[in-house]
Amino acid sequence: MIGKLTGAFIGVVPDGALIEVEGVGYAVRVPALALANMQKEKQVSLFIHTAVREDAIDLYGFPTQDELIFFKQLLSVSGIGPKSALGILNVADVETLKHSIAAGDNSMLTKVFGIGKKSAERIVVELRDKLALESSAKGEKIAVGTDGEVVEALMALGYSAAESRSAVKEIPKEIKGVKERIAASLRYLGTGLQS
Repeated sequence: MIGKLTGAFIGVVPDGALIEVEGVGYAVRVPALALANMQKEKQVSLFIHTAVREDAIDLYGFPTQDELIFFKQLLSVSGIGPKSALGILNVADVETLKHSIAAGDNSMLTKVFGIGKKSAERIVVELRDKLALESSAKGEKIAVGTDGEVVEALMALGYSAAESRSAVKEIPKEIKGVKERIAASLRYLGTGLQS
């Protein structure tokens, strides 16, 4: 399996770049932004994901390990293949996508050709908790708005992202303010009625 390629950028091929490493040219599918940046460089280095199918072996390349890791996270979602995952990476930078998914927002994902509302919702459902925990472990703020702040506060108190979001969903919208919604969420979590 190929893990990383470092070589000369020698041209554009459909969906990617042609990288020459010691006389061998590798066709590598890359995100659009990476391809644009590579065209300015003579020497490039890419972290590689090798996708083996019955009729083909495809290489997917990323300038950073974070992009490769996120690509693999997308592949872990049922129904999302390498081409769809690469399409998602073409919509925005990785951090923006992660924050969007962690906040439960699927609007960016529906911009990708071949990903409908149901697929976008599945991606959010399957990755939201992982990305929210990853973001909070880095000390990043992951969500916006009152409910986002409530979820972050509950997570800081030791509740999981799933428990926190579940509690917030049960709080009536008539209860306004961050402090009031945190208190109501804690009462809900304390009753042991959450599923």
